[in-house]
Amino acid sequence: MSREAVVVAGARTAIGTAFKGSLAEVDALELGTKAVAEAVRRSGLPAEVFDDVVLGESLYGGGAIGRYAAIEAGLVNAPGIAHNRHCASGLATLQTAAASIIAGMDRVVVAGGVQSSSTMPKVSLRRPGTQEWEEDWLSPSHRETPDAPIRDMTITVGWNAAVKAGITRAEMDAWAYRSHQRAVAGIDAGSFAEEIFPLEVTRGGTAFSFEVDEHPRRASTLEKLASLKPLHPEIDGFSITAGNAAGVNDGAAAVVVTDRAFAESGGLEQLATVRAWASVGVPAADTGLAPILAIPKVLERAGLAAGDIALWEINEAFASVPLAGTRALGLDEDLVNVLGSGCSLGHPVAMTGTRMVLTLVHELRRRGGGLAVAAMCAGGGMGTAVVIEVA
Repeated sequence: MSREAVVVAGARTAIGTAFKGSLAEVDALELGTKAVAEAVRRSGLPAEVFDDVVLGESLYGGGAIGRYAAIEAGLVNAPGIAHNRHCASGLATLQTAAASIIAGMDRVVVAGGVQSSSTMPKVSLRRPGTQEWEEDWLSPSHRETPDAPIRDMTITVGWNAAVKAGITRAEMDAWAYRSHQRAVAGIDAGSFAEEIFPLEVTRGGTAFSFEVDEHPRRASTLEKLASLKPLHPEIDGFSITAGNAAGVNDGAAAVVVTDRAFAESGGLEQLATVRAWASVGVPAADTGLAPILAIPKVLERAGLAAGDIALWEINEAFASVPLAGTRALGLDEDLVNVLGSGCSLGHPVAMTGTRMVLTLVHELRRRGGGLAVAAMCAGGGMGTAVVIEVA
């Protein structure tokens, strides 16, 4: 390729636990704006050079959140767009930004994602042929089938993946426990400090600075995880619990992407290169297995083998997802989710992909560089994977 897309700056909020956590009173518009503004500030670039703002959002009720954030962050000349690929929205925005830059259509783009589960609005749906309205309606990710309910991802994603990959409750609990251990160790070591910016928030009338992920549980033990009740006790053998599933969370993240020549001419620090990306579709009931297809596809596109990859993150929408992917692809578990993932850090849906990229970038830099893959499943039977490289 004559052009290469490089990440020159990025930032994220700490991740809050929805409804009762530090970001419970901060809506998606403010979260997205703050993340975009901080990424732009860290880039050192003037507002007039930005061509677009691509922000992921999921189930927030519509509106071009990218445009809102562009205006509020002072990028009035950058039009902005809202991007929704459900859980993979934060990766999809990076793909879109990189593609436009490599094609020579744009030069500098902000890409990111935001999710405020705490403030997500109710949506009303009019019953066809009437003036009656249904409350609490959410647009479905797929047409419901008996094995893939549209309102219960614990079955459609977590349970189906566990059953089809032959994963036990004990194995999922062990994976989730290790995820918490790794996330807490990362927090204590300052591993997330470079990617997180302090966010001044007010909660219950008290103002404070929020800058540490609050979802990981220091007191988590295998015994506590094993004691949790399955979320569907009426289903024989059901093994998904609140402990081996991702959290419900709030947060926002953004990166600044440009072409290498522009970065070099401006003396910008190049944090990482976007090497390749790929997305796949699978039956909705196989959503949790989608990374098993997306990862080989992206490696082929990048001309790489699994052995070339130094670090992996396969999002823990449920612990069964990375377990299934790691085993099917023969990956080294010691290189997968080394700082935790959805079960521990949480899963602010549209933010997570961008958070994964930022975390992998900084961990690769600490390790002296190399290649990493961020992969995840997404509602409705989708999977996405991205390869990044740190020199």
